[in-house]
Amino acid sequence: MADDEDEGEGGLYEEGHWIWDENANQITFISDRPVFEDEAIQMPTKVPTGAIEFKDDVDLIEQLRYRRRYQRKLKPEQPDIVTVQDCKDLALYTAPVAIQSPALINMLHIPTTDRFIKALILCCQYYLQVSDEMAQRMLDLETRVRTPYCDVVEREFGINLNDLRVLVAKEYCTMLIGGADTKKYHHMGPAKKRRSLSDKDARLFETLLRMCVQIVWLALGRKAFNQIELEVNRLFKSEIFNAVEHTLKTKYVEKMSREERNVLLGECVRTDKKLTTKSPMMNEVFCHRDIDYRMMGIGVIKMKQMPSRLKYIHNLVAGPEERYAELGVSLGIVGLPRSNFDTMLKPLPTAEDHNKYIFCFRGSLVSSISAKSSSSVKKSGTACAQPKLYADIHLPLKSEHDDTFPSSFPSEPEPPTPCNDTQRRRWLKRLQRLRRGQRASTVVKRL
Repeated sequence: MADDEDEGEGGLYEEGHWIWDENANQITFISDRPVFEDEAIQMPTKVPTGAIEFKDDVDLIEQLRYRRRYQRKLKPEQPDIVTVQDCKDLALYTAPVAIQSPALINMLHIPTTDRFIKALILCCQYYLQVSDEMAQRMLDLETRVRTPYCDVVEREFGINLNDLRVLVAKEYCTMLIGGADTKKYHHMGPAKKRRSLSDKDARLFETLLRMCVQIVWLALGRKAFNQIELEVNRLFKSEIFNAVEHTLKTKYVEKMSREERNVLLGECVRTDKKLTTKSPMMNEVFCHRDIDYRMMGIGVIKMKQMPSRLKYIHNLVAGPEERYAELGVSLGIVGLPRSNFDTMLKPLPTAEDHNKYIFCFRGSLVSSISAKSSSSVKKSGTACAQPKLYADIHLPLKSEHDDTFPSSFPSEPEPPTPCNDTQRRRWLKRLQRLRRGQRASTVVKRL
């Protein structure tokens, strides 16, 4: 066909050499091409200030093109499951070309950002889970009496959310200071001696944040987009600078009850003057509460002994995605068979769903003809509820004395989980081709 994979751009493994990667324990391809990623194409000088719309209505021809050219190809030993890379690929394919840049693509394919995205998916998944639970509890309080045990349960919800926010914040702080593998993306250069490029830094992180919202939404089964976007922007920008809330004007924080606010917003909310306001994400790091120091080393420092709670979190953030089902953990649709979803990661209907749809349709038809009590209608609605795509998160309890305090802090680094370099180069070449086509069309219009 005329529009084959790279349209004359050359193969993925041209102009380079192979080396043995000790950390990944495999052969890795190193490109010898000029590093156009950071020099020839910089961040766009202007990023759209309004809502960045991703192309979600992809037709069948575009889906076939995506599957043939850009979808992650399996190696012989790999299980066919949904991975975070699949969500990244789909987000990059549907993102506007104007917001994409080599720096963004490269940054999405480093271990620190990978852990950051997984931690953000975990945090948002548990936030939505607790949000639904708290809404139901507030509804039940209309007919029930609140007991002291309610405070115990809700405090546990709040502690779990606080810890998961710290998990996201520690990776985000690494990115902000240009630590570990994010040095080359720091706005003052790897050595932090150049003039500050704060505008470029703001554009990069603004685009990265919007891209991460899309990835989280895809990983959570395309549900509750507005809720995810509102909460993520609140966490990273505070309520004052939450542009999404200013646009939608939902006033969702004001509508929360006192109990919901204590659980969902946490105990580290600080109200300062507008210009000195810190984001809730930063407040979580510097909060005066009991934080397990070992959480700061998950995925970075090798720890010989970890309590069950930290093992659970480590398996999700730094563990192999193909073993999620075996380890009994859930991270959205990540780890589920890819055959359960179409090309755009939308769940495919099963025979069980079809039978349940017929049963619910008949039940609703009968209930509309015959007069039934409100309780039976509620039961029918519960029976016909949408099935869950993935299991809920059940964090092990936080014990005060779950392990003996070590004599010294562990310093042996944990081998980072390698990102898919083939996909990274594939998206860089696509962007280069699209930008070249845009420049050519601009020249033709001028002529």
